Amino acid sequence: MTFRQICTVKNNQVVITLPPNFENQKQVTVVIDDIVDSRTQKLAQLREASIDPLFLADIEEIHKDFDSIDNETV
Repeated sequence: MTFRQICTVKNNQVVITLPPNFENQKQVTVVIDDIVDSRTQKLAQLREASIDPLFLADIEEIHKDFDSIDNETV
């Protein structure tokens, strides 16, 4: 049987309460996956970029480069 649960890490530890159907099991396999933290970290970086002066200057420069062709028709 497979049991999947997202856990909070506290003091670099994870506590998992197994469901009742694991009651007589002697061993289980635990897989650690940090995708949740990776996604959270990426969202935080996006929020930081939205107020970063250097990033905003780069975006403004790109806008200026395309201003001259924005009004062109095909």
